[in-house]
Amino acid sequence: MAYVITAACVADYSCVEICPVDCISPGPDEPGFEDAEQMYIDPARCIDCAACVEACPVLAIFEDGCLPAPMRHYAEINRQYFAERIA
Repeated sequence: MAYVITAACVADYSCVEICPVDCISPGPDEPGFEDAEQMYIDPARCIDCAACVEACPVLAIFEDGCLPAPMRHYAEINRQYFAERIA
């Protein structure tokens, strides 16, 4: 089960630096980083290591199955971000 970044994200990219499989975007060297409202986790590449959870300074990252009810739509927001990048 993948992890999901929610609206509390402040896009400080500490999670990007710690991710062992580079499944979090946009990174500081990627286009759109300066304008990003938040970071996103690619559910197809996430290996469920939870390293990002511990690195997040604002507790914005949850396991997909443990998202609080008001935040469940962020799983789709994260998926959609990567779907649009591929298209």
